[in-house]
Amino acid sequence: MIKKNTKKGIIIIQVIVFAAVAITIISALAGWTAISIKASNENFNREEALQVAESGIEYYRWHLAHASADFQDGTNTTGPYIHILNDKDGNQIGKFSLQIIPPANGSTIVKMISTGTVERDATVSRKIQSIVAKPSIAKYAFAGNSNIRFGAGTEIFGPIHSNGGIRFDGLAHNLVTSALLSYTDTDSDACTSTAFGVHTCLSPADPTTGTIPTRSDVFQAGRQVGVPAIQFSGFTADLGTLKTQAQTSNGFYRDLAGGTYVGYHIVLKINDTFDLYKINSWTIASGSCLNTTDNASKSWSINSQTLIGNYSFPANGIIFLQDNIVVDGQINGARLTIVAATLPVDASNYKNIIINNDLMYTNFDGSDVIGLIGQNNIFTGLISDTNLTIDGALIAQNGKVGRPYYGSDCNPYNHRSSLTLDGMIASNVRYGYAFTDGTGYTTRNINYDANLLYGPPPYFPLTSDQYQILSWEELEN
Repeated sequence: MIKKNTKKGIIIIQVIVFAAVAITIISALAGWTAISIKASNENFNREEALQVAESGIEYYRWHLAHASADFQDGTNTTGPYIHILNDKDGNQIGKFSLQIIPPANGSTIVKMISTGTVERDATVSRKIQSIVAKPSIAKYAFAGNSNIRFGAGTEIFGPIHSNGGIRFDGLAHNLVTSALLSYTDTDSDACTSTAFGVHTCLSPADPTTGTIPTRSDVFQAGRQVGVPAIQFSGFTADLGTLKTQAQTSNGFYRDLAGGTYVGYHIVLKINDTFDLYKINSWTIASGSCLNTTDNASKSWSINSQTLIGNYSFPANGIIFLQDNIVVDGQINGARLTIVAATLPVDASNYKNIIINNDLMYTNFDGSDVIGLIGQNNIFTGLISDTNLTIDGALIAQNGKVGRPYYGSDCNPYNHRSSLTLDGMIASNVRYGYAFTDGTGYTTRNINYDANLLYGPPPYFPLTSDQYQILSWEELEN
């Protein structure tokens, strides 16, 4: 009897099964490979779209460097502004579309939004937003144009710079810089005559040569010497711009108070208005109290005044008065620059700003900003609050920010308790609210308002003509 061989059928079935498995695996691998290639292409296209969008930002930064006031890409239209991007061989890579948001009135902050697409896949796009601005003097907690001394008891939060030398015997929480490598400290109690551009006399005093010690107990963020100077002389042009802005329908301008009046008094209010007075006279103090030292020949404190009226804050935020100004009060959601100056310039008749009573913000989120520019000084007078608060950015173009020297014959007003300033100070000559004989403000707390870096007061003086990047971020499409 002949038997059939059934193993041949079993082999065929096994071949079919293995073939099916192989085909399934190969198909899966092919599918995975296709997906991987597609994902890789998509990732490549997305990365390229991001680079195209970045090219748009870089292009407009270049454009602003050559046409700093053109926010319409040279087209005189509102945009968006579309540009083709080619590779080095002239082949089109993609396009970027620009949206340019110009600065608000009196600001230099420009917002640029660039959307990049690629030629090989128009469905892929990336969007970038970059904010740039020209830095103003308000980027410093303190800026000076001469030798400066910060005595014991002074604590400052924010960067400090002077074109002269700096003696710092308090506590600096941020970087302290000087345009000088070294200078002569001429104070009678100087620990050394020849000093580093930034030095301290707190024990142990700095050496006169060699490596600058770290001294983190005084300079918590360090110190630098020989850095570029700030051009205080350029502020005169800024005053001319401010006067022009104040004389428009959007500003507030008044000429010399005239007659027997000695200046103006501005009282700021939280309802976006201010009371304006003409000052009839300053308080008279005894001759032995007042002297000609340090501009203390007047008390700079109001004796009597006459109300002129109540006015709304100007739309462009500029108040320019061609006389001495006493200012105090409080704001809520306002941005103001107040200027005391005489133009054309008369060096014998520079004007001052005086702060004797609290000048305050309601909000500390950048929505409240006060800039004060005195053509000469920004003073606190004889009868100033013993605990004084000043919120604002202060510039003394040709004089000092501080308090005149009132000696022992001015008792009790020669001794004041505490001064707290939230904002910044720029002083052409030596700043000072206290003196080595213990008169003036015993405690001085100078706190830098970081909001000033991004949003200085309207039309505040700049320290550079070039835009600098403040922020960069990718946006959702």
